[in-house]
Amino acid sequence: MIATYLIARRLSVYRFSLHSSARRCVRHLAPLAVMADPPEAQFQKLHIDQPDLPDCFPALNPLDAYRIHISNTLSELSDVQPKTIYLALQRTSILDKGDLLLPVPALRIKGEQPNVLATRWADQFPESTLVSKPIVDGSFLQFHFKPSALVKKVIPAILQNRTGWGSNPLLGLKDVKDPSKGRKRVVVEFSSPNIAKPFHQGHLRSTIIGGFLSNLYEAAGWDVVRLNYLGDWGKQYGLLALGYKMHGDDKALEADPIHHLYEIYVKINTLLAEERKEIEQLEKEGKDATKIRNEGLDEQARKYFKAMCDNDPEAISMWKKFRELSIQRYKEAYKRLNIRFDEYAGESLVQEASMQNAQDQLGNKGLVEESQGAAIVDFSKHVDGKAGKALGKALIRKTDGTSLYLTRDVGALFERNDHYKFDQMIYVVATDQELHLKQLFKLVELTGHDDLRSRISHVSFGLVLGMSTRRGTVVFLDDVLRDVGEKMHEVMRKNEVKYAQVADPVKTADILGISSVMVQDMSGKRINNYRFNMDTMTSFEGDTGPYLQYSHARLNSILIKAGLPASDIESANLDLLSEPHAVNVVRLIATFPDTFLNSLKTREPTTILTYLWRLTHAINSSYDVLQVVGSEREVMKARVALYDAAKSVINNGMRLLGLTPLDRM
Repeated sequence: MIATYLIARRLSVYRFSLHSSARRCVRHLAPLAVMADPPEAQFQKLHIDQPDLPDCFPALNPLDAYRIHISNTLSELSDVQPKTIYLALQRTSILDKGDLLLPVPALRIKGEQPNVLATRWADQFPESTLVSKPIVDGSFLQFHFKPSALVKKVIPAILQNRTGWGSNPLLGLKDVKDPSKGRKRVVVEFSSPNIAKPFHQGHLRSTIIGGFLSNLYEAAGWDVVRLNYLGDWGKQYGLLALGYKMHGDDKALEADPIHHLYEIYVKINTLLAEERKEIEQLEKEGKDATKIRNEGLDEQARKYFKAMCDNDPEAISMWKKFRELSIQRYKEAYKRLNIRFDEYAGESLVQEASMQNAQDQLGNKGLVEESQGAAIVDFSKHVDGKAGKALGKALIRKTDGTSLYLTRDVGALFERNDHYKFDQMIYVVATDQELHLKQLFKLVELTGHDDLRSRISHVSFGLVLGMSTRRGTVVFLDDVLRDVGEKMHEVMRKNEVKYAQVADPVKTADILGISSVMVQDMSGKRINNYRFNMDTMTSFEGDTGPYLQYSHARLNSILIKAGLPASDIESANLDLLSEPHAVNVVRLIATFPDTFLNSLKTREPTTILTYLWRLTHAINSSYDVLQVVGSEREVMKARVALYDAAKSVINNGMRLLGLTPLDRM
């Protein structure tokens, strides 16, 4: 795709006319206002050299070609720079309002009322085989694309690039920080569960959102590093090791490490809580609790962790066993979610030298001070106003010299910057960790690493409410996925005829269950909390994962029943797609590249998902009008081409979200 595009740029025959040197922002291309060629020939000639405009790729995005055409034509009428018009053009929210909208006030033209200008430009807009004369709506101009040219541009483009259409691999080549890499690099840190603790709601959301962002940037041509930063270090692992010595079972650990370690973690923490109550009671009665403080579980755990930090062979061996077995189990769960990682990192792997370097840099800036034998940063002394007070105090080193989560995060960031030389790094972490990340980012800034600070960001998300399993309130990912899979299997069994046609109903039910969970998670904006509802998410009614899968499978079924070879589909007479239902489906399909680009800006899975709802609703409402089986053969070919293109777009969108599209269900 990239090679084709670059060839098209070299063979550019289309020039955008500009009035003066003030328009050097856009390369010259010939006016599109009046053309003698038929619509299909016009777009075949539209090998447009990429204009000097942000995110403008007319060879990949049909709407960009229309924007260029409209901008050029209005520029000739108004002497306003094409770039100004281009940037002001907007997508419409509903098809009745047209395909593109120009708010004339946004052009900031002095001397005339925007509604007067809109009326005059609409009257003067020349005949075009690409767009109808604009419709005036107050101070807005509505532009409607003429169906024939649009259909003949969009459908063949998709059929020639079924798996890649809509994405834009050229974006990763723009403004490359390190030319030796060839493309920009982004590190996405996500999921990051804690070993020996449940894979809870926050980790599930981080996994789903981080997987989506990784897919999105990869489709945009970036070099993506998927990083799982495990919570695998700290005094709690000293406590876990003590618990394992008391309650551990090697066979149970091998069989199900995460559940077994969690059970041990709960037991040892119960004992620790009892110990703390005993100390509290002794001190309340005026008795000496020194022996328990010096020899109890809390102190033993601290010493064990210190031994880990000092690389004690026995302590490290136990920790490695816990870590490796847990990662192996996590990988099985991630595979079901279509998630993969390039690296399983963790707090444990951050080098002491990196943490000390970070602390030295903070010290050299006069930021570190001693407090009761520990090293802290008091942000209120270094950041003005409310912001400094809100950041509070950050503990950098404990009194015994061991590191903390924040210390390790700063050291890890410096290591990643040196190792990956990334252009961007994204932390996909819940809002309840917002203070921690603000402290981290501020420490980077205070040490003078402004460039590094500008390349890191936090993609936050809200909570999952009411999430539980049939086995209790402790939430393990495997249990959640098992529950929704069983629920979907129950639903599938209600239709015995269709159930008998499914080759592997258990696997299909599992995919449907996973789709249910993921789609419910992505349906709203990231920052919002949402309530986990098994009945709602597994329904085929409304905007759910099963409904989306059904829409894809139904299109696939139509294509199979039609039984047309690819040559017939690709040679279809697209002039036969004149019905409003068909045209509106094409108009929606044409906006997918725009939706893809917008999702990179919003970093919201719901941007793609909302688009898929609109498209599937339009398609599902068209079947009675655009029947395939039983229609005249040439009409059938055209409609199959439409449905084939629509299926490809839905498939591409689902895969961006991390879903596995089902062909039969």
